[in-house]
Amino acid sequence: MVLKSRELTQNQETDSSATDEFTSTTTTTTPPPPAAAKEWENIRDDEIMRQQSEIQAEQADKIPFVADKEPLDALAAEYQSGSSILLEKIKVLGNQYSAIRRTRGDGNCFFRSFMFSYLEHILETQDKDEVERVKVNVEECKKTLLSLGYAEFTFEDFFGLFLEQLESVNQGCDTSISHNELVLRSRDQSVSDHVVMFFRFITSGEIRKRSEFFEPFILGLTNNTVDQFCKSSVEPMGEESDHVHIIALSDALGVAIRVMYLDRSSCDTSGISVNHHDFIPEEATKAAVNGSQVKPFAEGKPISLRVAIFSDLLCCGHMGTRSSDSFPGLSGLPSDGFKDAMQPL
Repeated sequence: MVLKSRELTQNQETDSSATDEFTSTTTTTTPPPPAAAKEWENIRDDEIMRQQSEIQAEQADKIPFVADKEPLDALAAEYQSGSSILLEKIKVLGNQYSAIRRTRGDGNCFFRSFMFSYLEHILETQDKDEVERVKVNVEECKKTLLSLGYAEFTFEDFFGLFLEQLESVNQGCDTSISHNELVLRSRDQSVSDHVVMFFRFITSGEIRKRSEFFEPFILGLTNNTVDQFCKSSVEPMGEESDHVHIIALSDALGVAIRVMYLDRSSCDTSGISVNHHDFIPEEATKAAVNGSQVKPFAEGKPISLRVAIFSDLLCCGHMGTRSSDSFPGLSGLPSDGFKDAMQPL
C-alpha cells in the first residue's frame, strides 16, 4: 500500500492577487499606546486558547452532530462570489451526488461522518454478511487492545454501544430502528460520543500494533513518539483526524475509504475533475499482491466511505452506494472545520 504523508492537503493553491496589491507601496504601522501594549502583555496564552475554544464552540453549536440533508446547490451558493474553479468542480460532483449532509466541526467530524455513513449503509442494504464480517474485526480490535495492555473496563462500554447500534439497524429485531431514529441517535451526544470513542480506541490500537509502519509518517506530522501521538492526537475527543487516522481505521475495520479533494487546483486539458485518493485496507492490498481476487461488495468486499476535502473548509462526509464505481460503498464531502455528507443520485 502506498502512503503519501500529506495526501489530504495537496493541490491547494494560494491566491497571490491580494498580496500583489501591496508590493508597490510601503505601509507604516503605528505602535500601540503604552497602556494598550502593557494590557496585551498581561494576556496569558491559556486565556487566548480559552477564547479561541469558546469561539469555535459557539460556531460548532450552530450545526448539529449530523444535520438534515441539503441540496448540493446549497454548497454552490456558498461559493458564488468565490473561485470559479470550485464552482465548476461542484457541478461535477452534482453529476454524481444530489444532496449534502453537514456534520459539526468539533474535531470529531471524520469519525461522526464515518459512524453515520456506515450505520446508514447497513440500515439501507440490510447486509447481514457485512455485519458479521465487521463483528469479527471488532473482536480482533478488542484482542489487540488487551494485548497492548489496555484494561478492558477502559473501552468495553464504547465497544458495547457500537455493537448495539450495529444491531439496531438490522431490521426484524426487537431493537430495530428507522432512518429517522438513526438520525436522532446520531445527534444524541451520549450515543455519538461513545461511538466516536470506539473508533478512536480501535484507531489507536491499530497504530500501536503496527508502530514500525506508522512511525515514519507520525514523525512527518509531529516530533512525538507513536505512544505520545496516540495519547495526544488519537484517543482524546476533539482531536482532528489526519491520513494516519484514516489508514488505521480503514485497516482495522476492513473498510476502504476514498478522499475527494474539492480545491482550487487547475484542471488538466482532459476536462474538469475532482481529485481523489483511495485508502485500501491492508487485507485487500495483500489479496491483490498475492493474486487473489477481492470479492465484490455483496459477497464481503469492504465498503467504501468517500470523503471530499475543501481547500478552505476541510469537510468530511459520507455518501451512499454507487453501483457504477469499481468499489461501491459510502461517500462524502469535507472542509476545515466541518464535514459534510452527500447522497448519490
